Amino acid sequence: MPYSAHIDSFTRDNLPPVAEQPEFLFELPELKFPERLNCAVPLLDQHVAEGRGERVCIQAPGLRWTYADLQAQANRIANVLVKDLGVVPGNRVLLRAPNNPMMAACWFAVMKVGAVATATMPLLRAKELKHVIAKAKVSHALCDLRLANELKLAAAESPELKHIRYFNDSGADGLEAAMAKQSAAFDTVDTARDDTCVLAFTSGTTGQPKATMHFHRDVMASCVCWPPYVLRPVADDIFMGTPPLAFTFGLGGLLLFPLSVGASTVLLEQGAPQDLVDAVLKYKATILFTAPTSYRAIAALAGPLRGSSLKKCVSAGEALPAATRDLWREATGIEMIDGIGATELMHIFISADEAHARSGATGTVVPGYAACVMDDQGKPAPVGEVGNLAVKGPTGCRYLADERQAKYVNNGWNYTGDAYSMDADGYFHFHSRTDDMIISAGYNIAGPEVEDALLRHPKVAECGVIGAADAERGQVVKAIVVLRPGNEPSPETAKELQDYVKQSIAPYKYPRQVEFVASLPRTETGKLQRFRLRQNNQGEQQ
Repeated sequence: MPYSAHIDSFTRDNLPPVAEQPEFLFELPELKFPERLNCAVPLLDQHVAEGRGERVCIQAPGLRWTYADLQAQANRIANVLVKDLGVVPGNRVLLRAPNNPMMAACWFAVMKVGAVATATMPLLRAKELKHVIAKAKVSHALCDLRLANELKLAAAESPELKHIRYFNDSGADGLEAAMAKQSAAFDTVDTARDDTCVLAFTSGTTGQPKATMHFHRDVMASCVCWPPYVLRPVADDIFMGTPPLAFTFGLGGLLLFPLSVGASTVLLEQGAPQDLVDAVLKYKATILFTAPTSYRAIAALAGPLRGSSLKKCVSAGEALPAATRDLWREATGIEMIDGIGATELMHIFISADEAHARSGATGTVVPGYAACVMDDQGKPAPVGEVGNLAVKGPTGCRYLADERQAKYVNNGWNYTGDAYSMDADGYFHFHSRTDDMIISAGYNIAGPEVEDALLRHPKVAECGVIGAADAERGQVVKAIVVLRPGNEPSPETAKELQDYVKQSIAPYKYPRQVEFVASLPRTETGKLQRFRLRQNNQGEQQ
């Protein structure tokens, strides 16, 4: 048996069969990781050990932590986890908070004790949290006190979850009070490079969450491929952005990547356009991470950013329209760095730096990865032909005990669910999604999950949910609804349904457009034909 530090072997026991896992590539010298690796060591402990402990690491409103400060906070939390809560290596620890320093400290504490961080979006409701807890067999949770309500509701129906501690809590039972009793020293657990350390949840097209399993080596692989070859950050950079740390896009861009080069990050709980512009100027940020929708919203306010500290702007999370790239360049003088990643592959695998950016193209394959456009027979498509994007590299899809593994991985390749073409110069061009996933303002939203919420409303007889094209958000959620007899279509009814969905599932999933119809297209067996709904919607928009 290979070495593992995990006493709780749940994640290793639930890895996909080797035959269903993708082929992994470790050709770059930087990817030759030692057999024993805990990502907290190179990302945090090593900086302090080598004399960089007094460098600024994390800033937030009213707070400024050095690397030594973050290490001390993470060590105290690690001691609480082990000594007070009984966490052993391999346990899953749910993390729940907006982007703030304590969330970052908790993440590193989970790494240090050899457990598995299971971060959740702040907007998730109890219904969604229950799925995460049950799927990952979560035993412990660290949660921002302000987000306690939904977690308490979920915990009441989740016997697996035994221990919860709340932080940003001044009470006697809060995490901070427990930390005050613990040492600022902790011996980081000597994990294996292939011990799972992150369970990142992604919405399936059915709405049932899939947990993607990432090892310590995957975390470090994401730091040594795209950042040094495309972003090229340095120790004096100051990172900032809006993606939640619960997204691998945010985890990488706002925590892993800055710490991998000894730089600093600014964690903001609010990312409204004016707030973001003001924060860039206040903290003198040099690198910005956000989604295309956000760049478009900020552009009108971005005049002060021209000639400021800001040097690099990274766009990911959804396809970047050429018009948005042009708008941002005109507003700030900065050429955007675009990229496509996937929760299944941890982070960005196709991208282009500022000097090689092409309007309308995502970029070329990132060093360390291989990418190909496949036809429907699983063979490489000719140049210029649209097909299925397939990727392999040092990271790849490993779903936790999920039959959908066989759909995502085929012949060693990860199939991302994106339709792309590749030009003669090796640039990849996005065309559409190949599944029912709706990508709106960087959020992945499963149509069937929204349908399920709507169908629980007493006025709804049937419904179908699709993504409708939108100039600002890329797509918005559109609900096509058949009402029960006796209910009249009206703007008031539409708002009632929208508000109902907001209360049922994460508010960002609500249908921004509601259309009332007499019937829905179905097959002879009664299956909803979403493709017909999409075709009808496209016809209306032309």
